[in-house]
Amino acid sequence: MSANNTKPVYPDFTTFYEEAVKPFKTANHAAIRLDNKLKGNSKSFFAYFMYQDKKWKVASDTNISKLDMAYEAIKNGTDPFVIKPTRDHKGETLNIKGQPIRDTRFYVYSA
Repeated sequence: MSANNTKPVYPDFTTFYEEAVKPFKTANHAAIRLDNKLKGNSKSFFAYFMYQDKKWKVASDTNISKLDMAYEAIKNGTDPFVIKPTRDHKGETLNIKGQPIRDTRFYVYSA
């Protein structure tokens, strides 16, 4: 018998934040990242959400504070995201407008 390890796909970022991130924050109030670790790379993904008719995957090593920042911007009526090509130009990454290019700690990629 195998476990069902499929990650949920949320219809938008707000739903993803409210249904996945908020409960995670409540259960892990001291967590800095979605994988509950302090450092290191993660090959796993936390969940998926839709944005501009594309499916985006959120890496488990994404900092929760960056998700908070994007959520607050959306609540205030601002679209916080900008789509950029990955370094190898084989995919796309979602970035928060105005954030540094390197070391963003916000790891969201096209699925």
